[in-house]
Amino acid sequence: MDSISYYLQTVLNGILAGCIYALFAMGLTLIYGVLNFVNFAHGELIMWGAYFLFLFMGEPFGLPLYAAIFPALALTGCLGLAMDYSVFRPIRRANRLTLLIAAMGLSVFLRNAAQFFWGAEVRTYGLEVTAGMRFFGLYITAPQMAIIAVTLLCVAAVYLLFFKSRLGKSMRALSDNLDLARISGIDTKRAILAAWVISAVLAAVGGILLALDTNLSPEMGVINLIKAFAATLIGGVGNLWGALLGGMLIGLAENLGVLFISPGYKDAVAFVIMVIILLARPYVIIGERSD
Repeated sequence: MDSISYYLQTVLNGILAGCIYALFAMGLTLIYGVLNFVNFAHGELIMWGAYFLFLFMGEPFGLPLYAAIFPALALTGCLGLAMDYSVFRPIRRANRLTLLIAAMGLSVFLRNAAQFFWGAEVRTYGLEVTAGMRFFGLYITAPQMAIIAVTLLCVAAVYLLFFKSRLGKSMRALSDNLDLARISGIDTKRAILAAWVISAVLAAVGGILLALDTNLSPEMGVINLIKAFAATLIGGVGNLWGALLGGMLIGLAENLGVLFISPGYKDAVAFVIMVIILLARPYVIIGERSD
């Protein structure tokens, strides 16, 4: 592979990673937009979504990949609802710092629960590894093609939901003003439940795509939460399409970064970006501007 092909392959890898991070970030920023807090347990939805697929593909279910995806997404959606019902709904009116602490505690609980059920070792789906196909000098595997196709499908579905459906308009009204939406006759409970389900499903889809291309571990949610949060900060917290753009930029930044730094520091790129933005805008987390 010549130098030009190598750089183009790196850009392609960045786009593929960015597609996954965009799905993570869109789910994260959706909850922020509707409920005005950062769900730091979102990373565990990513991880549990991937493990639910592992559960249905293994014993005693033994379902093929295409059949195991649907119950895995459904269970992750239910997990998102359970998170809201058991933890966040009772403290809905609390300040964002309280919600942040609750989310962090929930994250630790869910991560340890995954270790209890599946262990701490790295796992894979056990699918047959096939050689990548070559297009214009670039190599891409079947799971990577699925990443692009599924991301485009999810983005189209989110667009149709938010801009062409009554439910989507209700969620957009909530993001503008929850109290005004309530007194205007909008079914806010239904819109909030829908937001949690959509956020969880987007996280699960991204987690599954990531695990198909790499592997599974109970810690996969933590590092990808950082990348998702960095993406939302780039695109503007609460901005759905900004999160999509931010995810793509994070994917490109970390993959292009390995051209200049050791690949071992690849995951640190998103962390550095996040810290820089938070130093400039620390009030994103607690809801107050700091002098």
